[in-house]
Amino acid sequence: MTKMKKRNVKIGLVLAAAVLLWVVSTAFYRDLSASSSETYKGLKLFSDVIERVEKNYVDPVDTKELIEKGIQGMVQSLDPHSALMPPAAFKELQVDTQGEFGGIGIVITMKNNLLVVISPIEDTPAHKAGVKTGDIIVKVDGKSTKGMPLWEAVNKMRGPKGTSVIITVMRQGSPAPIDFTLVRDIIPVESVRFFSLKPGYGYIRVTNFNVHTADSLKEALEQMEAKEKPLKGLVVDLRDNPGGLLQQAVEVSDLFLDEGEIVSIKGRQGQHTKRYRATANSAKRSYPIVVLINGGSASASEIVAGALQDHHRAVILGTTSFGKGSVQTVETLRDGYGLRFTIARYYTPSGRSIQAQGIVPDIVVTARQIDPEPSDKGIHAVKEKDLINHLEAEPDVSKDAKQKITPPAKEEKKPEVPDTPGRYGPLTIEGLQSDNQVMRALEIIISYQILQKAKD
Repeated sequence: MTKMKKRNVKIGLVLAAAVLLWVVSTAFYRDLSASSSETYKGLKLFSDVIERVEKNYVDPVDTKELIEKGIQGMVQSLDPHSALMPPAAFKELQVDTQGEFGGIGIVITMKNNLLVVISPIEDTPAHKAGVKTGDIIVKVDGKSTKGMPLWEAVNKMRGPKGTSVIITVMRQGSPAPIDFTLVRDIIPVESVRFFSLKPGYGYIRVTNFNVHTADSLKEALEQMEAKEKPLKGLVVDLRDNPGGLLQQAVEVSDLFLDEGEIVSIKGRQGQHTKRYRATANSAKRSYPIVVLINGGSASASEIVAGALQDHHRAVILGTTSFGKGSVQTVETLRDGYGLRFTIARYYTPSGRSIQAQGIVPDIVVTARQIDPEPSDKGIHAVKEKDLINHLEAEPDVSKDAKQKITPPAKEEKKPEVPDTPGRYGPLTIEGLQSDNQVMRALEIIISYQILQKAKD
């Protein structure tokens, strides 16, 4: 075959690839106007870049990986909560909302590009082996976690019950890395835990919003309400609760409200605009409630706090919440991939946008603990408004309009020391009594009861 013929074949292959891409794109973007030529120019540019990189880059490239990263970059440029999820990450997202999974029992976060243990969950393999809050996981089964996405690290540590995994941690005060060989077990995600602060005064901690949360909360309330001494007041702890399922947030709010709007969502498409309203409860809950929030309270937590605050059903105490007031949907793509993207904003019953604003507490009380772990300081320093590409509170807000938005109430300029380890560790009266925010909430409820009696 002559050089000219070879060149023609190559050109033909490139054109065929471009035509194929155009056909696939036409099917995928069927809702786009046919006159949207800029879109198709962009797709052609995308194919040109892939062709040149694949052919001329200094090292061989994986075309599939290149395309995946290109799509990931495109989606992530929209806002911090939109992403293309590879099959493993998509599977983990589905597991997270189901209430249990096979794993070692630790809550982790990514801080300064390090994989940090927030807390071991009580009575799990990690807790029994001695993994501690603040441990930095540097290896999983011998593979470095440097540059590893959080979902990938989670995926490596989860697995079938009875299988083992080795995690290597660096610990403050330890001269060398520590290896833990852990046998995986079924880890139940208890999203609701409750305790009696004193006779007649209850405490409920909600750590996340999974498929069982509303039912578990209802059961906890019924148990406390059925005691010999009637329930006089309740502390609902939503601190460090990252959120979860929207429907569960609505159902949890509905347990304390008999009428009115709970939350509304507004998107660009009509099907993404909806109002959720409360329904009458068979059990009448007229006792006073204090809800605790902090910088780690996000999304579904903010829906509950905002609804109860706007209906004057609860006093909100703590520090301003995270400010994630956007709604994401997850759609299944081919080959096990998932696409998570933002479709709407949340609004409280009074019409406030949570997005990049957060819920401002009625009473500001910063956390204070005895001998907090140094590694815990500043975990919640970053809020939604600090994230790159975050959405504004309202769509299409001009610069002039943004300047007129009333800023949230100023809080004390003290570093917040979150007591996240308590979210997943043992729930004891001693631990709650050392928690100044819980004790302040209890004082408010008792004071309210005293004032009610004085008024009568």
